[in-house]
Amino acid sequence: MGVILVTGGTGNLGRRVVSRLRAAGRDGRVLSRRPHEAAAGIEYMIGDLTTGDGIQATVTGVTTIVHCAGGAKGDGDKARNLVRAASSVGVQHLVYISVVGADRIPIVSGIDRAMFGYFGSKLAAERVVAESGLPWTTLRATQFYDLLLTVAQQMTKLPIIPVPAGSRFQPVDAGEVAVRLVELTLDRPSGLVPDFGGPRVYDAADLIREYLRARHKRRVLLPVRLPGKAARAVRAGAILAPERAVGRRTWEDFLAGR
Repeated sequence: MGVILVTGGTGNLGRRVVSRLRAAGRDGRVLSRRPHEAAAGIEYMIGDLTTGDGIQATVTGVTTIVHCAGGAKGDGDKARNLVRAASSVGVQHLVYISVVGADRIPIVSGIDRAMFGYFGSKLAAERVVAESGLPWTTLRATQFYDLLLTVAQQMTKLPIIPVPAGSRFQPVDAGEVAVRLVELTLDRPSGLVPDFGGPRVYDAADLIREYLRARHKRRVLLPVRLPGKAARAVRAGAILAPERAVGRRTWEDFLAGR
């Protein structure tokens, strides 16, 4: 069995993927920008996907890569640096985690880019992976509960909370996505696979109300209609996958467990 590299392996999703790989009896290598002490079956390598520094050494001896590293921008460039190094060592399977709606959110203006540039960044990386010449698999998932929790925590510091009017979300548990990602990693390359969505679709205001209820807080919600073509696409359901509501843990379950 070859070495499996997880980029972003210390992040919210990546660390769950690493844990699942270890549970499946597979050793792993983690790419990080900062040093970490080695753990049982896990080797940490220092590298930077933005600059490409350290990436060649990191992929040496690797047969499979799970690419979880990403951000609000620059994912296409990061993917190119990773693919360049991976191609030189003959990586046999490149697995990428993207986001539902990456191909349906138009990024055509500064407003679109400021609020929803993440989707364009993910789409750019998807294309790099698909055109890499390497055997590949891409899974698109809906937004993670952890992200929504962070947003809710920040917004509820305000006495009046602006809420995007008409926007709906289908959040999902990162742990469940990690399980599916590991299944795909240990299987053959499959190209673009069916989406992974959470069990329920929520109006943005309902997500905030449920958070307030769980935390025994009261706030006034103010509906705000976001401008731009990207926001219009979100209101039309571009980031939803109701036909792929395969997650089991709900927002209410997640909040109860925090």
